Amino acid sequence: MGAALTTDSELARKLIEGEEGAFENFVDVYYAKLFRYSYTMCSQREDAEEVAQDTLLRVFESLNQLREPDHLKSWVFRIAKNACLMKRRKSVFAPKSEISLDELKPKRVGEDGGMRIEIADWSALPEDLALDAEMRRQLERAVHELPDSYRSVFLLRDIEELSTGEAAEILGVTTDVVKTRLHRARLALRKSLDEYMRESRA
Repeated sequence: MGAALTTDSELARKLIEGEEGAFENFVDVYYAKLFRYSYTMCSQREDAEEVAQDTLLRVFESLNQLREPDHLKSWVFRIAKNACLMKRRKSVFAPKSEISLDELKPKRVGEDGGMRIEIADWSALPEDLALDAEMRRQLERAVHELPDSYRSVFLLRDIEELSTGEAAEILGVTTDVVKTRLHRARLALRKSLDEYMRESRA
């Protein structure tokens, strides 16, 4: 029978107390999360690996600044967010421009005869579609095409499952801003998947 999973607060306490093997345990728990977040934000494996490693190093060097062990995850991702921003400023892979939200908005029925796209809740996406390999690739492409501000909220809330408050703290914005950006990100992603499904059925 496997050992019980270590909670973030327990892991934080062990890190702060310098318990033997605590940092190795932290790396085991967080490296994959940090790489996934960094890869989605930076869009390049080389940059993502550096950001993940830089974040781990900065966590180790800044443990004395961790005031609330229960908030280990949000603290770590705040460090990762800053590392991503620094890397993107310096990276040769940094995009020349971002896609605007207007390019992602669904059309509504109006005088111009534009087609209205029905947008469902993100949670309503059928499991069989979410698990389909090509659908997954389309979703990954759509996430990468989101403007940074919406992509970061989507990653923190829907992928890392942080609370609205935690995401707001990491990003330095209000909870209302997080809710608005998450709503818009989900709309944009659903629009992209709707378009993919129509094209695949054509």
